[in-house]
Amino acid sequence: MLSCDICGETVTSEPDMKAHLLIVHMENEIICPFCKLSGVNYDKMCFHIETAHFEQNTLERNFERINTVQYGASDNKKDNTLQCGTEVNSSIHSGCTSNPKNSAQSLIKDSTLKHEAFYSENLTESRKFLTSKEKQSGLTEIKGSIYETTYSPPECPFCGKIEEHSEDMETHVKTKHANLLDIPLEDCGQPLYDCPMCGLICTNYHILQEHVDLHLEENSFQQAGMDRVQCSGDLQLAQQLQQEEDRKRSEESRQEIEEFQKLQRQYGLDNSGGYKQQQLQNMEIEVNRGRMPPSEFHIRKADMMESLAIGIDDGKTKTSGIIEALHRYYQNAATDVRQVWLSSVVDHFHSSLGDKGWGCGYRNFQMLLSSLLQNDAYNDCLKGMSIPCIPKIQSMIEDAWKEGFDPQGASQLNNRLQGTKAWIGACEIYILLTSLRVKCHIVDFHKSTGPLGTHPCLFEWILNYYSSEGEGSPKVVCTSKPPIYLQHQGHSRTVIGIEEKKNRTLCLLIFDPGCPSREMQKLLKQDIEASSLKQLRKSMGNLKHKQYQIVAVEGALSPEEKVARRQASQVFTAEKIP
Repeated sequence: MLSCDICGETVTSEPDMKAHLLIVHMENEIICPFCKLSGVNYDKMCFHIETAHFEQNTLERNFERINTVQYGASDNKKDNTLQCGTEVNSSIHSGCTSNPKNSAQSLIKDSTLKHEAFYSENLTESRKFLTSKEKQSGLTEIKGSIYETTYSPPECPFCGKIEEHSEDMETHVKTKHANLLDIPLEDCGQPLYDCPMCGLICTNYHILQEHVDLHLEENSFQQAGMDRVQCSGDLQLAQQLQQEEDRKRSEESRQEIEEFQKLQRQYGLDNSGGYKQQQLQNMEIEVNRGRMPPSEFHIRKADMMESLAIGIDDGKTKTSGIIEALHRYYQNAATDVRQVWLSSVVDHFHSSLGDKGWGCGYRNFQMLLSSLLQNDAYNDCLKGMSIPCIPKIQSMIEDAWKEGFDPQGASQLNNRLQGTKAWIGACEIYILLTSLRVKCHIVDFHKSTGPLGTHPCLFEWILNYYSSEGEGSPKVVCTSKPPIYLQHQGHSRTVIGIEEKKNRTLCLLIFDPGCPSREMQKLLKQDIEASSLKQLRKSMGNLKHKQYQIVAVEGALSPEEKVARRQASQVFTAEKIP
């Protein structure tokens, strides 16, 4: 609370104090709003209003504070005077009224242009009235008691109506302008309406309705803004999730492509060239590393080109005579072996620089074919044939596909082997032999049949295959049975016999295309060392892959049997054991 140092009046705020000083103490004239009395100071005017215009505290309730109109001589104060004006502390500009405790300052701030114009017009008329009065009386200042002042007819400060008596003017203001007062008069009979949203009190239902509509529009706008923000957040979240999903799919697709390309490289389907290209590249590497003289490079290149031209293997990876050497060894040594069965004569072929890493299937076919070519039982179907080189073998398999053998397998390899490093397995060996009218069949050992992942059924089957020619044979049995093609995941080998030890355990004798000629030639010595046979001997503990397939030759086919097998190969099945 602030107290005026001049008159002692207390106000609630600094703006109110400034208005008080301007209106009460800085102007020259104070006019009664009811009877136009002027020429007295503020205290006397208050006394006049309280005594001459008091009726049952009505004015005390409705006119808690009177702001008078003063006129100054300075032009700089005219605008402020118009803004302050004559104020009865009431809600002049609307039918709404807030808490009755609101001061006259809220009225000043909330007045509308309409009422400001009204007040400006009223003030102008009041000034004209006082100016004419001064001219007529010639007075610049009225002094004396309130009771010595000449009264003029009271004029309504709202509508300008003049009444003869102040009582009539009070009645006129209370009845005609009650809605403009700060607190509606009790006897006016006007209902009050409380805003359910902010508590504002309105005297008119339509104004309350418009007021509430404004609240609703504002809330709707805010809700719409919140909805837009929420929608924007949901959209961003959806976009982020979609981007993460796309990124995940892209990564999975990339990994699939890499895995597929890795498999293509692994199985020689990456279009990186075939036997010829690899042979030349590896020989160039050997020359660059100083392990092959340039002259040898050109010689070997010329031999390779000749071999490819005629389609016959050059024999540089072949080792012959091993079966005969093994027969001598088991006859004279191997005291721990009870009996051994050997296949018909077979040559060993190992991988060269041109097929290293992918040519095992082709080399095993060369071993098997070398045995068949030395067996008179197959002279008819293999008449005039020599050991083909690897590109020739690829061409022979493609010809078998063209005849109608194994269309499903052909499609998996894109019907093309020449010029690639594609692996071949038991199925390709089967259709190649069948196309040559060699009778054979595939046996699939698709799961382990012994402890620790071993395959005793595989050993038993091979034993039965070689020992089926008769019982009571000598220690070393050289059978007429061709070797067996043995396939497992990632590699293939050739079984050339089986030995049974004195403790009844079985051990396979295997030619591996990965074993170089210099190691195989150690078996050709007169006195073979037992350690040299380690590369041939494979016990059950050495064969523990998950699955094995074998291709066993059984004889020759007639042309009719060949046609029947070709038709059967279109729905390819293998004998499964167990």
